[in-house]
Amino acid sequence: MDRVDEQQLVQRSQRGDTEAFAALYREYVQPIYRYIYHRVNDRQLAEDLTGDVFTRAFRSVQSYSEQGKPFAAWLYRIAQARVIDHYRRANRRPVMSSIDDLPLAAEGDMDRNLIRKQAARTLQTAIAELTDDQQQVVILRFIEGYRIEAVAEIMNKNANAIKALQHRALRTLARRLERAGFDLSSIMAGLS
Repeated sequence: MDRVDEQQLVQRSQRGDTEAFAALYREYVQPIYRYIYHRVNDRQLAEDLTGDVFTRAFRSVQSYSEQGKPFAAWLYRIAQARVIDHYRRANRRPVMSSIDDLPLAAEGDMDRNLIRKQAARTLQTAIAELTDDQQQVVILRFIEGYRIEAVAEIMNKNANAIKALQHRALRTLARRLERAGFDLSSIMAGLS
């Protein structure tokens, strides 16, 4: 969806057009769900939080102001706030997505599957130990596939700050994985 179409839908939503908001929902529900899922590692909870994000967005769409940023950036900020609220209430740190949800190699290659699962488990643990901002950058850049500029808009930071967060996150991940006997570049290649 291009920015003009998006803004028209937002403006119609702000005037009470529920069909326009439904179109925005259809456009963004899956990326928001995936983002939340990778932060909470629980399908039901991710569904609940995603529903809450869109309920809140619907109730407050009148207060949305573009400010040169896409509607998705606003939704991601709401999603981030919901995840933070969840962990504050639960008093625990986020965990990355489940290893069981990663696609497996061919059945006959058991050694490769075991090594891959261990590498993914190690990567999952290492990502969960990053700061919240670093986790968010890793999820948005490498799981959701957003460009630096889009991540900067979503996180309400400048592109250089995102590059620095990404650099620190990848350096930290590489160190932790190296200590565990894995190479980050081979793990990332194996998971894609």
